[in-house]
Amino acid sequence: MSAFKSVTAVLILLAAATAHAESVKGDPAKGQALSAACMACHGPDGNSALSMNPSLAQQHPAYITKQLADFKSGERANPIMAGMAAALSAEDMKHLGAYFGAQKLRPAPAHDGDLAAKGQKLYRAGDANRGLPACAACHSPTGAGIPAQYPRLAGQYTEYTIAQLKAFRAGERANDNASMMRTIAARMTDDEMAAVAEYLAGLR
Repeated sequence: MSAFKSVTAVLILLAAATAHAESVKGDPAKGQALSAACMACHGPDGNSALSMNPSLAQQHPAYITKQLADFKSGERANPIMAGMAAALSAEDMKHLGAYFGAQKLRPAPAHDGDLAAKGQKLYRAGDANRGLPACAACHSPTGAGIPAQYPRLAGQYTEYTIAQLKAFRAGERANDNASMMRTIAARMTDDEMAAVAEYLAGLR
C-alpha cells in the first residue's frame, strides 16, 4: 500500500480517534499536583527550557495520556520516561494530560526563513513522486494535530522534532499508528527533516 493510500485509510479512522479522545478526561488540578516530577525536563507549565525535551503545553490531553501509557508499557522506548511513568496509574496519566493540555504554549523560535520555506512546501504538499504524503493531512494545516493519535506540532522545538523523525526512521520509536511515521520518515532525508522541523517551530 502506498503512503498516500495509507494516509487515506488512517484518516477514515479519525472519527473513532476523536471519539476516543473525548472519552479521555482528567482533572487539571490533580494533574498539576502530579506534575512536580515533570518540571525539570518540561517546565512548570509544560513549556520546556531545553530544546531536546518537548514542550507539553497545549498538547492534546489524550495524546499525552497515550504516550505516558506507551512509556510505561515499553511500547515507546525511553529509559528516563519509562521510570517516570512506572508509578503512574491510568487516572494519573489522564490528569497530567488534562493539566498540560490546559496550559498555554510559548512557541519555540524559528531561525532560518529559507529552510522553513522548504519545509512548508513538504509539510503542505508532500512529494508524490517519492511517496511522501503531506504532513498536514494528519497534523492539520496549522500544525494543531488531531486528537488522540496526531499530536500538535506547531511551535515545537526544531531539535526535538528532528530527533523524533530520526527515531521513527531508525525504528527506535515504533508506537506510531499503523507504522505510518516509520514509513514516511524512512523516505525523508536529514535536510528534509530539518526543513519540516524548522517550519513547524515557526507555526503559530
